[in-house]
Amino acid sequence: MERRPGVPRLLREINDRAALELLLTSGPLTRGQIGELTGLSKVTASQTLARLEERGLVEVAGEQAGGRGPNATLYGIVPSSAYVAGLDVGPESVTTAVADIRGRIVGEVTVALEGRDDPVALVHEAVVKACRSAKVALSRLRAVVIGTPGVVDPRTGDVRFSFDLPDWHEGVHEALARDLRREVKIENDVNLVAVAERTLGAARGVDDFVLLWVGRGIGLGVVLNGRLHRGRSGSAGEIGYLPVPGVPLAADVRAVPGRLPSLAGGLQSLVSAETVVGLAASYGFAGRSAAECVAAAVGAGERGTALLDDIAGRLALGVASVCVVLDPGLVVIAGEVGQAGGDALTTRIEEAVARICPVRPQVAASEVEGNPVLRGAVLEALEQAREEIFSA
Repeated sequence: MERRPGVPRLLREINDRAALELLLTSGPLTRGQIGELTGLSKVTASQTLARLEERGLVEVAGEQAGGRGPNATLYGIVPSSAYVAGLDVGPESVTTAVADIRGRIVGEVTVALEGRDDPVALVHEAVVKACRSAKVALSRLRAVVIGTPGVVDPRTGDVRFSFDLPDWHEGVHEALARDLRREVKIENDVNLVAVAERTLGAARGVDDFVLLWVGRGIGLGVVLNGRLHRGRSGSAGEIGYLPVPGVPLAADVRAVPGRLPSLAGGLQSLVSAETVVGLAASYGFAGRSAAECVAAAVGAGERGTALLDDIAGRLALGVASVCVVLDPGLVVIAGEVGQAGGDALTTRIEEAVARICPVRPQVAASEVEGNPVLRGAVLEALEQAREEIFSA
């Protein structure tokens, strides 16, 4: 009979992972509940918990009152067994959140750029200050995920180009990992918003959807079969370049050394923040930002209908173009303008898409609270850290 000494170890790893995943999603639980929900016997569940306690991953979290017998011991994940950091890097500031392995934010700090342009120094300062705020040593971070505007090359992990962050370029990814002494992941900010939306927002449990970010800029996050679709070069979702009626084609979008590609033309020109502010003025609405103008139109009731219809019609050109190619069941509208427009805007977009597109997806407003880029970065970091712990 062939002996397979690796099988018992593999089974232990599978059992440990099943118990950890269960405690993260449903804990604290008793030994009996863990056995029942994972299919493990009482003896195996006890052995599994003993191993996880020895590794410092599980601890006694209290007792559950029972019937006539003694109370059952509750087990839960040790919150301090691992920490992660998520960052939202923008043109004016860097916001960093540190979370424990359960996903609870234990520290959050915003650092202003104030003319500084060294990505490594900025990220280092932001992460160190957030760790200090959380009273967590930098060495205890299991994963660091950074959200940035622009195109991130999935092959190198570097930002290929970004209008808002011209100093983020090839080599920054490696320099950040070397400085922080751990693996660092850089991800497009709108992609991270899509991650947050699928976990916490309007796309919970949806495997195929797109998220249209409408704010100061415009971008698209694509989720297919439950996974982010980045494209070969990381440019999937750069919908601002989409040729649409009503604006001239961009003259030259090629990226060359020393010059960023042009965004003059395409969908970006039709629905940019600057365009929306000008459009709003033509309808009698004034505001310091596109979001303020849209919010004013929503608050004006019938008087704001024409402006909202116009904006929805412009956004529908981009949404319809995506839908005839990908046919997602759901389109989530996020960003400052999307948030300001709410259901009044999404309903109009859905109706406008139905008039020009053979498919009619559901169009919904984002439901993620707080900073969605930061939330997505933390969630992505948690997934990495948990996978590392599960596979240990």
